Amino acid sequence: MPKRSFAPADAGAAQQEPTPERPAPENPASEDSTVPVEPEAPPQPVLPEPPRPAPVPHARPVVEPPAPLPPTVERPAVDPRSHTASELTEYTIVRRRSDKPGTGWRRAVHVASGGLVNPGIGPDEQRRQELALRIRCPLRGPRQIAVGSMKGGVGKTTVTAMLGLMLAEHRGDRIVALDANPDAGTLADRLTGRTDSTVRDLLDSLGNVGSLSDIARFTTLSGRLQVLASEQDPARGEAFDRAEYERVCAVLTRFYNVVVTDSGTGMVHSAMDGTLALANGLVVVGSHTVDGASRASKTLDWLVAHGHHELVERAVVVLSCDRTSPEVDGERLVAHFEARCRGVVLVPRDPHLATGGRIELEKLSQATSDAFLELAALVADDFGNPPPVRRE
Repeated sequence: MPKRSFAPADAGAAQQEPTPERPAPENPASEDSTVPVEPEAPPQPVLPEPPRPAPVPHARPVVEPPAPLPPTVERPAVDPRSHTASELTEYTIVRRRSDKPGTGWRRAVHVASGGLVNPGIGPDEQRRQELALRIRCPLRGPRQIAVGSMKGGVGKTTVTAMLGLMLAEHRGDRIVALDANPDAGTLADRLTGRTDSTVRDLLDSLGNVGSLSDIARFTTLSGRLQVLASEQDPARGEAFDRAEYERVCAVLTRFYNVVVTDSGTGMVHSAMDGTLALANGLVVVGSHTVDGASRASKTLDWLVAHGHHELVERAVVVLSCDRTSPEVDGERLVAHFEARCRGVVLVPRDPHLATGGRIELEKLSQATSDAFLELAALVADDFGNPPPVRRE
C-alpha cells in the first residue's frame, strides 16, 4: 500500500489566513423582525479642483489709458484763391450769436431785456447774411449786366432799379445804373426823380471826361447807386444807337465796377445790339401769367437764335407776381425756366412798387426785399466767371 503522508496542523494554518468573522450586533434581529433598518448614506461625489491659472512670467503692470482729448473744432476748407483784406469783415469774423436780431420774437426779447438777453438771429436773418456775402464776391474786372425783355409792362425798369440798389447797398465798389431805353425811359424817375442830365449830355461831353468827378456831373445818386438817365426827348433819344452806347460804356467801365443797363422794350433796336454785345450777364424779366411768361421764353429763343447761347445758359429769369391768377401753374413755369437758365426768382406783389413812384427800400415788404436780395446774389455768383462766348 502506498504510504500516505500527513502534514502537521500548524502548517495549514500558516499557509491560509482565516477570514475574520463580522461582529454580531448587540441586539440582533431575526429574519422575521419588523424593525426597519436605516439605509447607509450614498457616498458624496468628489468634485474636481478647478485648475489654477498658470503664472504669467514677467507680467507687466496695467497702464491706465490716457484721458480723451477735447474735440477739435472743424475748420472750413481753405479757399484756393488768393486772400485779401476785403475778406475780414464783420460778416465773416464776428460770431452770429452776437448779432442783434432785427425781426420777430427774437427782437422783442432783446428789446424787452434792454439788450441783456440776446437770442441771436433767426434762420431768415441768417439766410439774408449768406446772400449778402455772395453779393460781396470779388470781381475780376468791370461787369455789365443787361436787363431786358420782349414785352413791356412786366416790371423791367423796376427790376433794373432794385438790382442796382441791392448791389450798391451790399458792395463796397462803384455801381451805376444806365437807362439805355431810346423811348424816354423812366429809370431815373423811379430812383431819383431827376432827369436834368442825361446820357445824351454825357455823350456831348465825352472829350472832357477824365475822372470820376467829371462823370458825376451827369449822374444822380440814389443811396449808394449812381443813376444815368436816358434822354427824355423822343426825337433825340432815337439817335442813341449801338456805337454811342459802346462809347458810353467804354467810359463808365473805366470808373465803375458794375454797370446795370435797362435796355428798353424790344430786342431789335440798335442800342440793344450794343447791350448784348458787351453784356457779361443777363436778366430776363417776365410775369407770372401766360403772356408774360411766354414772352420771356421767346426772348430766350431769340437770343439763342442770334448766337447768345452761353449768355442764356447763365441768365437769371425774374417773374413778377404783381398780376397773376391761381389758375396759372406756377410750378410748371418755374421748372420751364430752371431748365433753360441758371436761376429763377419770383417777386411777390408789393404795394409800394405798384404805385410806380420813387422806390424807397425801407417801404418794401420783407418778402419783396428778400426776393431782390436773392436776385442780386444770383447775379453776383457769375462775377468770377469769364465773359460768355458769342457764336456767330
